[in-house]
Amino acid sequence: MEFKIANMQERKKSLYITVYDELYKHIMNGTFILDSKLPAEPELAKMFGVSRMTLRQSLSLLQDDGLIKRVHGKGNFITKILANNQKIGLEKIENPLYKSHTKQIDDVEMSFSIDLDSEYTQQVLCRKSAAIVAFERWYKSAGEVVAYSFTNMAIEAVSEMNLDLQDSVQLLEMLETQIYELANRSTIEIKRSTSVNSSSQKHKVVGGEDCNLLLESVFIHANYPVVYNKYYIPREYSCLKVNAVK
Repeated sequence: MEFKIANMQERKKSLYITVYDELYKHIMNGTFILDSKLPAEPELAKMFGVSRMTLRQSLSLLQDDGLIKRVHGKGNFITKILANNQKIGLEKIENPLYKSHTKQIDDVEMSFSIDLDSEYTQQVLCRKSAAIVAFERWYKSAGEVVAYSFTNMAIEAVSEMNLDLQDSVQLLEMLETQIYELANRSTIEIKRSTSVNSSSQKHKVVGGEDCNLLLESVFIHANYPVVYNKYYIPREYSCLKVNAVK
């Protein structure tokens, strides 16, 4: 396969933009199909007659668009086609992980511990508590752990919501969905993190060396959040979107 870029010497756009436009076209018209692997970078650069540096600039733009993802040691893969631009984003109160992750989550593993409260938990939960329930969740796709979350909840909130700490099904359903149905507002702060795959972690997150971190406070009461969530989504699987309207 060989690609030709017309009028290379007379182009007005930067070369990497021209290569980006060509790759975008080939992805959208199905030359490169969903989940397929792009040719290796040296081969792709040769196809377009450009340097690898130029090609990587073009690939970076496609990654920013969410059209390809780079898997370390494996190469670049087509992730999805831009189709539904009206997809609900972070502006609606729902579990943000499912709206921001490009993988299909098919299993969630959960564990929890009960700890003393601290200055940190008092700050994020906006109240003192007799104890804190700390939940960990590992999100899996096809057997691989592709995201992680850590949740702080005051023990008083467990009683207020009639939760049974021995009922893992009830707890998971509450954390994943019901708490968002009960919420009247939430706040989300987005940061970067490289700390999810620490030696103390039960599972290693695929691609967790570079994550988008969503810090979320979910409010049912006016004065304090019922939970404070930290969602770690590897950047290669992350697509953060907000539909802003006036």
